[in-house]
Amino acid sequence: MELSFSPDELAFRAEVRAFIRDNLPEDIRAFAHRSGYYKADQVRRWQKILDSRGWAAGHWPVEFGGPGWTAVQRYIFNEELLRAPAPEPLSFNINMVGPVIYTFGTEEQKSRFLPKIRSLDWWFCQGFSEPGAGSDLAALKTSAVTDGDSYVINGQKIWTSTAQHADWMFALVRTDPKAPKKQMGISFLLIDMNTPGIDVRPIVTIDGEHHTNEVFFDNVRVPAENLIGEENKGWDYAKFLLGSERTGIARVGLSKGRMDRALELARVAPVYGGARLIEDPGFRQRALKLQVELKALEISALRIIDRQRRNPSDKPDAASSILKLRGAETQQASAELLADAAGPSAAPFFDFREMFSDNEVPQGVARADGAMRVHFAARPATIYGGASEVQKNIIAKAILGFKDKP
Repeated sequence: MELSFSPDELAFRAEVRAFIRDNLPEDIRAFAHRSGYYKADQVRRWQKILDSRGWAAGHWPVEFGGPGWTAVQRYIFNEELLRAPAPEPLSFNINMVGPVIYTFGTEEQKSRFLPKIRSLDWWFCQGFSEPGAGSDLAALKTSAVTDGDSYVINGQKIWTSTAQHADWMFALVRTDPKAPKKQMGISFLLIDMNTPGIDVRPIVTIDGEHHTNEVFFDNVRVPAENLIGEENKGWDYAKFLLGSERTGIARVGLSKGRMDRALELARVAPVYGGARLIEDPGFRQRALKLQVELKALEISALRIIDRQRRNPSDKPDAASSILKLRGAETQQASAELLADAAGPSAAPFFDFREMFSDNEVPQGVARADGAMRVHFAARPATIYGGASEVQKNIIAKAILGFKDKP
């Protein structure tokens, strides 16, 4: 088993790091430390820069605009982006709908959608969850009824991230309500968000930001040519989508970046008695424990990558559920450590510089404002992308061999 990087892979890491350093716009670099999310225009600009370099779609086949990277190169690229930090290519476009289209779509759909998906000229959102269909996604009820050369959509989606920015939605809709199993009778449609009858309503989350939405469909007409693959086969495409490119789901680089920033703050932030937080034994123990957990998570990701490298397969690796489970937990732990290191300056209204006199502010130290926003933004990490309870069920059945009770 090979868990170390080769000289060529280390050279690739240096290349990626230099590219980010030299090409990431300064306003995006400055904003990155102040929020758990990026602005839509920042994500668009950076993805276009990556696309011009041929790096926007790391795991796509070369014929569809991918760079031809190995699994290790993709892992390194994602880690460097997250640790910089810099925006990742929009996952809805690159990791989700893009692979579904180039795998199951028609030639016309590939030529129409893939270039704009890759460059982010068209922003996609995901229309899966509904008020009564979250973890039990197969219970979805949004209907699509055939009417001539169109489908007429009625229903509701919820927790639809970035729908307020989206040009398109890829959605699961029920085309056969009489199917014998609820996983049957579901189709995969591409929906233009400018179509009459679509109503997007904001949901403001605990961090005070507008990330998610409710989306209502009232007799929305969608051309039948926007159906991906076969009618009533949408559940198969959704399973493919959710299993596509999962080795980066642990987001090790994101947690490493937060750890770096927390330690940076702890070295300069004063605490009671004039000492620095980094000198506190309790804080040092927490930081060390998290570093060990991050290293274990990284090794686990590399083990899965090595297995895929030696035995390539198009099937999702069930072990990626371990990466999702532990990765989400370390994301939350690193965000909490960052908020604690920032102390009162984590509050949005608090200026980190006020903790020092004019002559004492350390040069090059990032301001701590936004740390609490990052902390709040990390809370749903154990829910989105497959809740932790779901991941534990997958691990129990697919890896440990447990079976459902009869």
